[in-house]
Amino acid sequence: MTYKAYTLHNFRQLPQMKFLTEEQKLTIEVVGTVLPFKTNNYVVDELIDWDNFEKDPFYILNFPQRDMLSKATFDKVKMLLQGNASRTEIQEEVKKIRLKLNPNPAGQESNVPEFKGKRLTGIQHKYREIMLFFPTQGQTCHAYCTFCFRWPQFALNDFKFAMKEADTMVEYLKSNPHITDVLFTGGDPAVMQTRFFEAYFNALLDADIPNLKNIRIGTKSLGYWPYRFTTDADADDLLRLFKRVKERGINVALMAHFNHPGELKTEAVKLAVKRLIAAGVQIRSQSPLLRNINDKAEIWAENWKEQVAMGIIPYYMFIARNTGAQDYFAVSLNRAWQIYRNAYNQVSGICRTVKGPSMSCNPGKVQINGVSEINGKKVFVLNFLQGRDPSWVGKPFFAKFNPDAIWLDDLEPAFGENSFFFEDAFMELLA
Repeated sequence: MTYKAYTLHNFRQLPQMKFLTEEQKLTIEVVGTVLPFKTNNYVVDELIDWDNFEKDPFYILNFPQRDMLSKATFDKVKMLLQGNASRTEIQEEVKKIRLKLNPNPAGQESNVPEFKGKRLTGIQHKYREIMLFFPTQGQTCHAYCTFCFRWPQFALNDFKFAMKEADTMVEYLKSNPHITDVLFTGGDPAVMQTRFFEAYFNALLDADIPNLKNIRIGTKSLGYWPYRFTTDADADDLLRLFKRVKERGINVALMAHFNHPGELKTEAVKLAVKRLIAAGVQIRSQSPLLRNINDKAEIWAENWKEQVAMGIIPYYMFIARNTGAQDYFAVSLNRAWQIYRNAYNQVSGICRTVKGPSMSCNPGKVQINGVSEINGKKVFVLNFLQGRDPSWVGKPFFAKFNPDAIWLDDLEPAFGENSFFFEDAFMELLA
């Protein structure tokens, strides 16, 4: 299949647009003016059920929905578009709106290291053992998820992370011997041509960095464009590169984003997974828990079981981050834990590698271990899976039970404490 993208400029050319009313098409244009919109022919032809598109998870995952913006914001942008406002006027208003949607969730800007007097805007180093690298050529995606917490990568240049200097990446790794993992992220690195992968990977191999044990690739391509690993012109070259890295003793792990078991059903994705595993690539899966998409325990249980049957390791269930269209996708922490627990109870031990539900917030990855009652007080039991300070990891802590909480910021310490155990140290780290 030849890749074809659809954006605000050409989505009306889709044959499936005959199913949409003019009001629905206008909604796509209004919301898509604020939040990035992009889909492709694989998603449209292979994943979306157009007989039931309004409730189809893949339609909602790709096509902007009216309630992803507040009524006031939606009406404002609609008025500008229909009132023939100038492009400059629209851009200025839209930028104001975007800046109110928390474009820097979890303090990503504070993860950017300074090295030899220079701020490395293509690197994030939040946790001791892992470095995130944003290759310049991988800062788009085959299609955009409407929940994406990195939407500013595609919409706001002031918040974009990117770097093409492989030598700087290598130098930083050599100077930080505690780093064992490099995560190529984006955007989606799998949009890159193999020659760019080769340039970055060869730089790492040639440097012979003893502490480098794992190269991870964060990607949605298995869900949105599995042909990247099967019939794309340089797919075979990419798999040979992965195999060569593996033979050099460095593990290659694909951190695959699968939001719904429907993404695992096509022949294209099944073949792609088989080819990757045959090349020695480890595939781990992760997804946020999303209202309107996958907020049922049965969906998660099916997803994990299907993944394990294909050789994929379930890895993370996340809470939708507090950015962009969070209100549209948000599930309360209490309900998230119940969904996780009920899904966990439906699968065998081989599926129970998954960790969650987890909030990737500023201090670290905070897991909801459950709801309990201690000394007559109902509380959330929480735990750091990762922390800016590694000593926080694995230390249970408690928050007052709040049935409406959807993020860590909504929680208060339990048992009369003035702050959570990590807060003073966290503020010192930020300072």
